[in-house]
Amino acid sequence: MIQFEIIEGVGKITLNRPDKYHAFVREMALQLQEILDKCNDNKSVRAILITATGKAFCAGQDLSEATDPNGPALTQIVQDHYNPIIRKIRNIEKPIVSAVNGVAAGAGASIALCCDIVVACESATFIQAFSKIGLIPDSGGTFFLPRLIGMQKAAALMMTAEPVSAKDAEKMGMIYKVFSDESFEQESWQLVSKLAGMPTKGLGLTKRLLNASYSNNLEEQLDMEDKCQTIAGNTADFKEGIEAFFEKRIPNFKGE
Repeated sequence: MIQFEIIEGVGKITLNRPDKYHAFVREMALQLQEILDKCNDNKSVRAILITATGKAFCAGQDLSEATDPNGPALTQIVQDHYNPIIRKIRNIEKPIVSAVNGVAAGAGASIALCCDIVVACESATFIQAFSKIGLIPDSGGTFFLPRLIGMQKAAALMMTAEPVSAKDAEKMGMIYKVFSDESFEQESWQLVSKLAGMPTKGLGLTKRLLNASYSNNLEEQLDMEDKCQTIAGNTADFKEGIEAFFEKRIPNFKGE
């Protein structure tokens, strides 16, 4: 259901259930959690890419499982399947890029939008589909989307379930960039490859600070920046960056 490979420092995660538009079932959710743990623990993985095969990114939850009387309860799906995925994506101190190659709906959109950087192909769409079946946006949707696009737009999209094109998503600040369908795979790979060659510990500390900025006040954030800068300043990559600057060459970061 999910393909995983490590290519030149990139942990590439590819959702692979195309006949169901990569809708999640329990096995798939637990598999993704396991892969994310591997990416976190493996020092050779310095950046992570989450994408999918075919024409869809992820349709969210497989409703046949959610309505199966012998399947997991809705609360179990949220608590055991999706919440751990969101927590792992946010807490892994490595850059995570979601490359949205088609429709991202429901929890599929939430997973995409909780990543550090979101890119999409022109034909992709984002849909807060929960209201269509009487549910509320989960998987961190009510946390991340208002912070990305503001309360008014987030409320409207969640309540109306209006689809948003990739271009409109970029305009409203929901995602970082849109690539043409033809160049999407190449350009999204170039982005994550660039991140994999950068100072991983510094990027991880930046992510830590961004996470904290959701709840810290200014004084708390300044103090945390001071501490994280001290940590960054003691890394081998900082030393290499300074040497490369003075020697007028491209730095060779090791992620250490």
